[in-house]
Amino acid sequence: MSFQIFGIEGMPYITEGDDVAQLIYDAALSNGIEFEDKDIIVVTQKIVSKAEGRVVKVEDVELSTFAVHIGETMKKDPRLVEVVLGETSRIIRMKRNSLIVETHHGHVCANAGVDFSNVEEGYITLLPADPDSSARNIRDKLEALTCKKLALIITDTWGRAWRLGQVDFAIGVAGMLPFRDYRGERDYMGHELHVTNIAVADEIAGAAELVKGKSSGVPVVIIRGYDYPEGDGKASNIIRPLEEDLFR
Repeated sequence: MSFQIFGIEGMPYITEGDDVAQLIYDAALSNGIEFEDKDIIVVTQKIVSKAEGRVVKVEDVELSTFAVHIGETMKKDPRLVEVVLGETSRIIRMKRNSLIVETHHGHVCANAGVDFSNVEEGYITLLPADPDSSARNIRDKLEALTCKKLALIITDTWGRAWRLGQVDFAIGVAGMLPFRDYRGERDYMGHELHVTNIAVADEIAGAAELVKGKSSGVPVVIIRGYDYPEGDGKASNIIRPLEEDLFR
């Protein structure tokens, strides 16, 4: 198996109210790229959040006593802490400079996905309120524009509990199943597989980051030639249920 990954260059700076699907379509055409059936469009969370107005002006943040206390204790900007708390359903760990929380979406990550990068000075971006819904909306519009059958993944960059370095994960999925389930199949030696259920949406997100990068100004890529499992999947399906979590 082989597949291609190529970036869509020339995307404009996104602001609230922009039509992300139309801008992706226009930028692809300006790059001489025509969409094909079963293309996977991988979009960085930041442009989706900006278009949906999920941006906070730092100087407008009203501080609580709790946020000030955490900021002083952890040597973090209390305004960032306040915004993180607003996106948090549960604090998982506060240690040294790390604030690990569970977001309202159910994701466990540092700072609830709240981020200063790739946004105007003095502003903070939040995760989309419903990344799976955002992915469906963008994908549906792109399919209408292209008359092609597409999948779409929205990604964000997080650290990993047991390994150094950050990777991109899928936080929104549309037009595909997030897993390729091998359970019940036989391996190369004929043994039945009982637990192998590969999170292909996360693998695709990580592969796309190799082209997107963090400072290249390429927030959207197309992955072509990968035979993904089709279906009405969601990134929220990837979140491990609390009753199955050995660490919470």
